[in-house]
Amino acid sequence: MLCPYCGYPDDKVVDSRAAKEGRAIRRRRECLGCGKRFTTYEYIESVSMVVVKSDGRRESFERDKISRGIMTACKKRPIGVRQMDAVVDRVESLLHSLGQSEVSSQLIGEIVMKELQSLDEVAYVRFASVYRKFKDSTEFLAELRDLAQTSTDPH
Repeated sequence: MLCPYCGYPDDKVVDSRAAKEGRAIRRRRECLGCGKRFTTYEYIESVSMVVVKSDGRRESFERDKISRGIMTACKKRPIGVRQMDAVVDRVESLLHSLGQSEVSSQLIGEIVMKELQSLDEVAYVRFASVYRKFKDSTEFLAELRDLAQTSTDPH
């Protein structure tokens, strides 16, 4: 592994531990060239999954796309990076647990919205407005009314 600071090709592992709810190994490394430390994560390579888009196109599943969407929805909200990473981890884990080689983008969007709704209502509405492609303010307001009703409903 190349040192991210100096590019030296050798390092030593100074600490290893489980991370990401046991789905990864976190390693602290020390460059043998410059002596600086850096962290790497090691994941099991999972079976590739294909996302079926609403227009029928198929593309490889990319965790980063989910992460970017969640980060955009959570921008300027009191939500830490760890919380957002945990949401991405849960979404990805749930999708893999389905055991399907293909998943619809609609299913992914619904799972993300459910996660965001329990995390932060503003982030949820932001994500839903892009994901559901509201045609006008009436649809947007209807979504807000539904959200207000579910958050005040004791059942």
